[in-house]
Amino acid sequence: MNLSARIRFAALACAALLPLSMPTPAAAAGYPDGPIHFVVPFPPGGGTDNVSRVLVRGMGEGTGWSLVVENHPGAGGNIGISMLAKSKPNGLTIGMGQTSNLAINPTLYSRVPYDAARDFAPVALVAAQPTVLLVRAESPFKTLQGVIAAAKAKPGSLAIANSGLGTVSHLSAVLLAKEAGIRLLYVPYSGASPAITNLIGGQVDLSMSAPSTAASLVKGGKVRALAVTSPQRLAIMPEVPTVAESGYPGFEAVDWKAVVAPAGTPAEVIAALNAAVNQALERQDVADALKADGSTVMGGTPSQLAQFLAKEQQRWGATVRESGAHID
Repeated sequence: MNLSARIRFAALACAALLPLSMPTPAAAAGYPDGPIHFVVPFPPGGGTDNVSRVLVRGMGEGTGWSLVVENHPGAGGNIGISMLAKSKPNGLTIGMGQTSNLAINPTLYSRVPYDAARDFAPVALVAAQPTVLLVRAESPFKTLQGVIAAAKAKPGSLAIANSGLGTVSHLSAVLLAKEAGIRLLYVPYSGASPAITNLIGGQVDLSMSAPSTAASLVKGGKVRALAVTSPQRLAIMPEVPTVAESGYPGFEAVDWKAVVAPAGTPAEVIAALNAAVNQALERQDVADALKADGSTVMGGTPSQLAQFLAKEQQRWGATVRESGAHID
């Protein structure tokens, strides 16, 4: 079952089960008995932070709970997620895991200070965001097929920028190259901004970018978007085809976000948190804010997230090994 199908399944499951068996946040008696600290393992203003703040606002307004966002960036998300893993499992410290720290980093880094498979209690999937394949406005490439043809004619001649070694923008390009049977020259940068600057300046031929950044640059006439790596087209870029519909059916590579708690958090607390997350995702203002950022709203049960994480950890771990990316 691909991610698109899993998203649909999760949504249907939530709709079917919520009235019958999914508890309301009040189901955990006396919970919460204080403010809930919501750990974001990345700096303020980034994609994970934006999604987290939209969700936290929706959860707080829907439940009356006091939730406080705390940013603890560093080491590709490892520092913040490690702090979360070591927190008391009482439901008063939860946080936002995502593709990097829960599925990529355990293989990318020589050592990580947590066990992604054992140190967290799954709460709920939140959102998924693809990458967008960009070329500069003056590029001769008008379609993904044109890029693939050029790469096959001269293997390794096309340079593709990414926001860092082992990031989703890097590894989504690795997955695309494998699917298309081509070889690209991967150029890692210290972030998205310098990668885009060099794309526009002509130092690289291609770049993988977040949807919100891509949409703004396309609107400004600085770049051209050739494809998105999500299963469906994005609401903010409806004119841009998916990789799947550009000749590679079933292709997808997305950066997902999921709420997790420390392992050992009581089941009734996890149930209350899960209900609060799903109810927040059903709010129109929350859904609209996530879609405006190029994200697909997800949701679902803790058990669905547990199964999802196991598959994604295996998938991205294999991609990291294939790419040869490694950080000591």
